[in-house]
Amino acid sequence: MPTLKHEGDVYVLDLGDGENRFHPDWLAATNTALDEVERAPAPLVTTASSRIYSNGLDLDWLGQHGEALQTYVADVQALLARVLAFPTPTVAAIPGHVFAAGAMFALAHDFRVMRADRGFFCLPEVDINIPFTPGMAALIQSRLTPATAHEAMTTGRRFGGTDAAAAGLVDEAVPEEDVLPRALDRARALTGKNPQTLAAIKTQMYSAPLAALREG
Repeated sequence: MPTLKHEGDVYVLDLGDGENRFHPDWLAATNTALDEVERAPAPLVTTASSRIYSNGLDLDWLGQHGEALQTYVADVQALLARVLAFPTPTVAAIPGHVFAAGAMFALAHDFRVMRADRGFFCLPEVDINIPFTPGMAALIQSRLTPATAHEAMTTGRRFGGTDAAAAGLVDEAVPEEDVLPRALDRARALTGKNPQTLAAIKTQMYSAPLAALREG
């Protein structure tokens, strides 16, 4: 489950040590951590203890709770919207694989640092027959160039860290031991931003995807 701690003047949210799928309990714990950050604002780095940042939707749970599909998707999209417009700087430190809605969660951050030599950044929905919702598609397209969004969304390509950086899916691809330190450096360089101003800027910049995500 997600755990929040301080690294000096930066928060670090560890998403967990497994696949970090979006189980309802995981979503609740993540939102609770974000509540704490908002109460005492400071830059936020998210990472994972395993070599999987997040594999996205909890399809096993959803298969057993089909009646909850609409509410579940709305909750996932609400989290994506929250991170996209979060009132502090956000950096995703990706230690390996990041797939599907987990990749969308990473894209909602201001910046992303990924391990260069192992792990994939992938939007596999075309291969697992799960079309993007309008909100998810709008989020992806708002954060990537049209060419990269098209390739990632329509081919399901698995981008290694170096290729992900070249395509603009992540901002940096670095050796494993440098992933979290580089993310922390980026976050610390952004301390002191006014939360209300930053949230207003992000909300204006991403008004269309935010509206689509919040429609549920």
